[in-house]
Amino acid sequence: MPENTASECSQCVNDLTRRRFMNSMSGLVVAGGSLPLVISSNELQAAPKADSAAEGAVKRFYDSLTAEQRKVICMPFHHKKRMEISANWQITKPRLGDDFFTDEQRTISDQILRGVTSEDGYERFQRQMSADQPGGVKRYSVAVFGTPGSGQFEWELTGRHLTLRADGDSVKNMAFGGPIVYGHGQGNPQKNLFFNQTKKANEVFQALDAKQAEQALLETAPLESDVPIQGSKGKFPGVSVGDLSSDQVELVEQTIKTMLAPYRKEDVDEVMSILKKTGGLSKLHMAFYREDDLQKDEVWDIWRVEGPAFVWHFRGAPHVHTYLNIGIKG
Repeated sequence: MPENTASECSQCVNDLTRRRFMNSMSGLVVAGGSLPLVISSNELQAAPKADSAAEGAVKRFYDSLTAEQRKVICMPFHHKKRMEISANWQITKPRLGDDFFTDEQRTISDQILRGVTSEDGYERFQRQMSADQPGGVKRYSVAVFGTPGSGQFEWELTGRHLTLRADGDSVKNMAFGGPIVYGHGQGNPQKNLFFNQTKKANEVFQALDAKQAEQALLETAPLESDVPIQGSKGKFPGVSVGDLSSDQVELVEQTIKTMLAPYRKEDVDEVMSILKKTGGLSKLHMAFYREDDLQKDEVWDIWRVEGPAFVWHFRGAPHVHTYLNIGIKG
């Protein structure tokens, strides 16, 4: 566990320590281990490219680094840190606000953040970082893997309740360049920055008939970071979207759009391409969990959308931690 997490988010640290199941799962570990990125030989058409806006900024950021800076925050593309996943950790020691970085590099980092998010997402994540970490984005860390502009590369930002990536489609058939995280430390579900997603997901639940609701509503949720890609032979919790009526499926589609709204169009397009190639919305399942219904109002604060190439676990209690992992299993 990174040494800086304990004083910043005791709840997050407790979440990490309770992931004991990771020790028995091959290849899936958090904060000090790895979640293997799924790679397939089938390349998708819709995806960010090496010359996309964010990736172009990544190259400018890399080119601006001194040799000493590169020793600290740059690593080979296949370095194990690129595959780590946690709701609260620093991928490298320097923070963006430290004297380690120049004002120009901070400006370029902001351009990368704008490049990998939608307009709404950029503002939402800025508010989240400022709320969850005094100093906001200046308290977050970045790393560069590989060499931007030459072969595979990836830029990654991590900190409390946020992981973002820009990889120019270096990892084929993997949306966002790998699994990512978002969250918010607000404990009141109606005040957290992502309650709009919970509201939209619960619209699906409210539209279910009694039999469907019984399938969809489960007692205990899996651990939030349990998000491996299972492929077509996987077993998924909840009700099958393929068994829903057309109006219910439309609500699921609206929910997916709301979930993806914070991210740039290129990443959203890649997600939709991956879904299409793996059977579409009909292959997804939606599950809702009785545990930690914070206001005892049956607006379920923990919910999950999962299918052969799609895992999105939203844990809204006691505050928001969300893990998503979308890609085609080879």
